[in-house]
Amino acid sequence: MIAIVTGATGDIGEEFVKSLLSETDQVWAVGRSENKLSSLKEKYGDKIVPVRVDLSDRDDIFSFCAKIESEKPEIKYLVNNAGVAKMKPVSEFSLKEISDLLDINDKAATLICRACIPYMVKGSYILNVASASAFQPNPYIALYSASKAYLLSFTRSLNVENENITCTAVCPGWVDTQMLPKKNQGKDIKYPGMTPASKVVEVALKDCHKGKDVSVCSFYFRYMRFLSKVTPHSIAMKMWVKAIRQYI
Repeated sequence: MIAIVTGATGDIGEEFVKSLLSETDQVWAVGRSENKLSSLKEKYGDKIVPVRVDLSDRDDIFSFCAKIESEKPEIKYLVNNAGVAKMKPVSEFSLKEISDLLDINDKAATLICRACIPYMVKGSYILNVASASAFQPNPYIALYSASKAYLLSFTRSLNVENENITCTAVCPGWVDTQMLPKKNQGKDIKYPGMTPASKVVEVALKDCHKGKDVSVCSFYFRYMRFLSKVTPHSIAMKMWVKAIRQYI
């Protein structure tokens, strides 16, 4: 049996790779940097199968799905972790940036789920890494939030459609990764409730094994999820903009 992890060379992706090595015969580590994938294999050994895929490229995505359909592996875990995020108004994104973000965050995850489901054994797991940003609209990260809201909704529906597969939307808040900028105009950026990647993965795996369709890794962001349910979004957006004003 195998695990497939996209965005495998990132902080959260590598934590998933490390955690799933003991539960599977192979981990297909999916990423677009051959050098980083080779380093991952050197670090964790022959159970790592590097798979170079650019998830912003339609042909690459379809080729990877065709590889799955051709090899018909027994899949125990699928982790769609690859994602991109930028903080700026939608009007400042190029058309290509928008297309790439939606391809990576949504289209690739959706197509890979569809390709994998026929080969997932009973009692297997899909973990789609969404975000706490999925719980409400967030100006200035509007594209990211909307793309993760799609992934949250998609994953929860998928969980109902597939009785033999537990599908979990992993919704962390701020995660301490290399992707997260630490300074803005010489000032340290404060991230309330920031969590290490290892904790996100630890809680996500516990939650999927419990059959949960949503995983939120800290009390702080479980509380924020509750607030998003009871606070009108017009007010929540104003609070969000006020909190990030110094960074935009």
